[in-house]
Amino acid sequence: MAAATYPPPPPYYRLYKDYLQDPKSAPPPPPPVEGTYVCFGSSYTTDDVLPSLEEQGVRQLYPKGPNIDFKKELRSLNRDLLLHILELADVLVSRPSQYARRVEDISLIFKNLHHLLNSLRPHQARATLVHILELQIQRRKQAVEDIKRRREEAQKLLKESLGAFEAH
Repeated sequence: MAAATYPPPPPYYRLYKDYLQDPKSAPPPPPPVEGTYVCFGSSYTTDDVLPSLEEQGVRQLYPKGPNIDFKKELRSLNRDLLLHILELADVLVSRPSQYARRVEDISLIFKNLHHLLNSLRPHQARATLVHILELQIQRRKQAVEDIKRRREEAQKLLKESLGAFEAH
């Protein structure tokens, strides 16, 4: 019994056999996927929306609404996390059988921290893009200044050589 190293190509490769002679003979690409789709048994969506904690079945520990002070809430959750870790250490020493609730509380705090940080991702992406564009503008201005400087140097050399030529 012989086994192929690679599987055969999909049958639609024949649609592209005359592509080199006539690129317009190939069929157009399929349209992009819109909405939800299934891949490897899991359902995905093309909408880039961060699901709320409630949609994920997690209790939200910080206030709801559009005007969240991220810095304040992240610090508060960080302090709560430190407190719960100390409580977990205390429980592990004094009552080791009751650690599960503390671990669940720590997990909840981590999920809330993670969600708050993920909600800052669009702002981070915009700030990064602005920074990249500012750097590009700065580099282009420097290139223009360099070109102007070199042009002036070339004009000066031309005037000097023309003056030397006329003097002889």
